[in-house]
Amino acid sequence: MAMKEKPSRDELKKKLSREQFHVTQENGTEPPFQNAYWNNAKAGIYVDVVSGEPLFSSTHQYDAGCGWPSFTEPISKDVVNYNKDNSHGMIRTEVRSTDADSHLGHVFTDGPKEEGGLRYCINSAALRFIPKEDLKNEGYGHLTYLFQD
Repeated sequence: MAMKEKPSRDELKKKLSREQFHVTQENGTEPPFQNAYWNNAKAGIYVDVVSGEPLFSSTHQYDAGCGWPSFTEPISKDVVNYNKDNSHGMIRTEVRSTDADSHLGHVFTDGPKEEGGLRYCINSAALRFIPKEDLKNEGYGHLTYLFQD
């Protein structure tokens, strides 16, 4: 489901909410514990709000207690890119979507050791959640394998 071409800034300002635009296009951060998916426990996938690119699955989601949706890994290694981030007096690793180059959040090395040790701390505003029962209707039927017992 690769994007043909990323929409212009003006198109994105019309398509996205103010917060979604700020997070994805201006490297913003939403408040912890005051966002759509920080405590979402439903089964499904999370896609880039800009491109629809599948990024994360609830099968890799866990409660890190940080106030943002947290994941141990992306759906596929090629759906995210990493950049060094020295903003706010910290050294962090930024996570961006591959297709739309949306700022998603950051990855840290304090995740569950048994799952590889990574914590992808992702802004809800960068994501759209698709429940597993809607995957086929939304064009993501090829990802139903993520939820097979």
